[in-house]
Amino acid sequence: MSLTAAAIQDIEAGIAGGDRRMLAKGITLVESHRKQDTGAAQHILEKVMNQTGRSVRVGITGVPGVGKSTFIETLGMQLIGHGHRIAVLAVDPSSPRSGGSILGDKTRMPALSMRPEAFIRPSPAGGIHGGVAGKTRETMLLCEAAGYDVILVETVGVGQAEVEVASMVDFFMVLLLPGAGDALQGIKKGIIELADMLVINKADGDNLPAARLAKREYEQALHLLRTGTDCIELCSSVTGDGISRVWDEVNEYIGKGKQTGHFETKRRDQLYGWMTRMTEEAVLQDFREDDRMRNALAAFRSQLEKGETTPVIARNKLLNLYRKISADRI
Repeated sequence: MSLTAAAIQDIEAGIAGGDRRMLAKGITLVESHRKQDTGAAQHILEKVMNQTGRSVRVGITGVPGVGKSTFIETLGMQLIGHGHRIAVLAVDPSSPRSGGSILGDKTRMPALSMRPEAFIRPSPAGGIHGGVAGKTRETMLLCEAAGYDVILVETVGVGQAEVEVASMVDFFMVLLLPGAGDALQGIKKGIIELADMLVINKADGDNLPAARLAKREYEQALHLLRTGTDCIELCSSVTGDGISRVWDEVNEYIGKGKQTGHFETKRRDQLYGWMTRMTEEAVLQDFREDDRMRNALAAFRSQLEKGETTPVIARNKLLNLYRKISADRI
């Protein structure tokens, strides 16, 4: 059943007033795949847009086991202590078989999840590449409208394909482990080239010498790779050592970006990239939902299996058919 206009207005007003329950409802609408929810979600987003854009958006990635959730909880608690309101958008991998996700980030951040200044929203990746959920951008905007001034996006953490988050945040950091084999071999160049900072976590106790060695090796490797990344920090999510230095680097980077105009340019570029991606996704969905296109796809699959056509010829015919269908609708 579709939401009434009054119910939609209640959600809008609740988000603007910082109501966590209404924020959760708004995000659920945005993430919904039901067609009757799409209109309501877009209406809410349009109404709150003028209240967005005033947060610091930080993407955090790293391989499983690096301690992303513990790092975020420690960082979040420190930021709350300095008067910030924190939204954590934690993306869990989805099962390719069932589509389900564990969504257990609140259990991994028990202290942070109990704080009224924090909002933790686990979302399933849903098969979306890039380590983020399909509606992470929209969710980020709703959290900003609700008054959260720091948005932390914790990504799936599955490897080199996980770079999409860099296209939606102001600052992108990669968490690394000390002593995890050869540090040089551990560098994923595609991610490192996009990173604004490398953070070697778990730099405490017996791990500290290995962490310092890893930092030197990464510094040498970054020099050879000639990436834009030259900031490497050590920290411990358990003791809290180094966490404040990490955040100081984020603030310094954001401050310089605002002074030079890079910050606003980057955000404008991100909006354009978001628009083009959504357009491509809408065209692809329209392509797949048309009965004539589905029938043509099935027919070409049969022809390919029999060797009666080639992928290039089939592609051209599919595109011509789609153009004809689109022209007929006008």
